[in-house]
Amino acid sequence: MRGVVLALVVVLASCNKALAWGDEGHQIICEIAFRLVQPDTRAAVRKLIQADTQFDTFSQSCVFPDHPRVRAPEHFVNLTRNSTGLASDECPQAPACVVQAILKDSRIVKSRHEKAVDRLIALKSLGHWVGDVHQPLHVSFEDDRGGNNIRVTGQCSGNLHSAWDSCLVLGAVGPDVSDAATELIEAMTPEMKTKWSSPDPREWANESFAITVSTTTRYCVVQGASCDKPEGSVAVDTDYLAANEPVVREQLQKAGFRLARLLDSIFSD
Repeated sequence: MRGVVLALVVVLASCNKALAWGDEGHQIICEIAFRLVQPDTRAAVRKLIQADTQFDTFSQSCVFPDHPRVRAPEHFVNLTRNSTGLASDECPQAPACVVQAILKDSRIVKSRHEKAVDRLIALKSLGHWVGDVHQPLHVSFEDDRGGNNIRVTGQCSGNLHSAWDSCLVLGAVGPDVSDAATELIEAMTPEMKTKWSSPDPREWANESFAITVSTTTRYCVVQGASCDKPEGSVAVDTDYLAANEPVVREQLQKAGFRLARLLDSIFSD
């Protein structure tokens, strides 16, 4: 089975797409959320999605902003090389970013004064943004395009961003969205859920940034207060996978759990 997964990894990673988590990761996150929400929330989400002409389920719809790519600046947030994280909800280097996108589309989905079609678009986008902010390399640096300009060798191909989008996801949970969601939900403990209970997208972004600049990610080389781009390529070897696949699993779990709580808060009124 591991050989099959790695073969799929190579094929998908070689496509070199800069889509956060890839389609599978986004769908896993939204499938987790859909299963965890309260029954009234699930019914409200299903009612909006039923009007969609492209997607049949909420989990399928969460790839919407990538096909085609829309609202490009809102898929990520760029920080400076000497940043210690976001200090506010404002986008530090651009007028729009993923944190603001989450806040904006949450308000649209929640508002009963918005047109149903606009609430549907915001719902499909919101699920995607919550996934994006939990992909560590979407909280990163502009000059290397979130790792898109950092090549990888070894058990993933392409670049470091695409490795985290798809290669590590397939290695961590396999290629089946439903099975992956089931496994990740069953592995959640009450202690994990308590730890992940923050409703603040800025905190979610800062958690991702901490992973981005960690030594195990090999995204940057710390030089004093600066996080510099590594020289050459990054080797995604057995040690790299062993260190980071559990991180990927937890980020998918966090994103799904937090999206569920966010949707419950939106539809609770």
